[in-house]
Amino acid sequence: MRPVDYRKFRLKYLNTPEFSHVKLLLFWPIFGLLFAFVERVGVSDVYTPIHIPLDDHIPFCEWFLIPYLFWFVFLIGMLVYTFFFEVPAFRKMMRFVICTYSITMAIYILFPNCQNLRPTAFPRDNILTRFMAWFYTFDTNTNVCPSLHVIGAVASLYAGWKSRRFGTRPWRIVFSVITVLISLSTVFLKQHSALDVFAALPLCALGWWVAEARIPKKKFAQAR
Repeated sequence: MRPVDYRKFRLKYLNTPEFSHVKLLLFWPIFGLLFAFVERVGVSDVYTPIHIPLDDHIPFCEWFLIPYLFWFVFLIGMLVYTFFFEVPAFRKMMRFVICTYSITMAIYILFPNCQNLRPTAFPRDNILTRFMAWFYTFDTNTNVCPSLHVIGAVASLYAGWKSRRFGTRPWRIVFSVITVLISLSTVFLKQHSALDVFAALPLCALGWWVAEARIPKKKFAQAR
């Protein structure tokens, strides 16, 4: 398909079939401000610790920092690519994100939670553990269940599967491996409880269903 020529974009065209998808970008600053408020200001003085026995058997492994940080490339990369080159996939990805991220934010507000799994001392001293020590200083241990890291990775996986360029079998396998590694990284870096990962899965299933749901033919024609 042809990429959208955004050089023609004007605010007056925001409701036209060619550019109506641009409005979906408004979700990100709204969500970002709300998440920053919940993280930094907080909605409660009491947070429920998230922990299951499986967490005690998962060792800290700093090498998972690589897929953990790659999450940002994965998520932003798929958003940017689909926005410019595959608008139908972008629309579907944003439906997935808006559904799952909104529900997750509601959970954080109604059920403030945290995790107390971070190591007090690292088993090794290297550049990766030093980075994690620095990362822990500003990244709070609150609002962890369900894991947005897992949900965002699956949203990117979904966009890749729906993409014309990345929807082939080899690319689907690559995207699936990346998603699994990112999900594992959250528990091996002690950023999340395994329960946070498990709790994210039904939300991802819901987001997948919402993104796949049929829309009226008129709107579908606009999305093409």
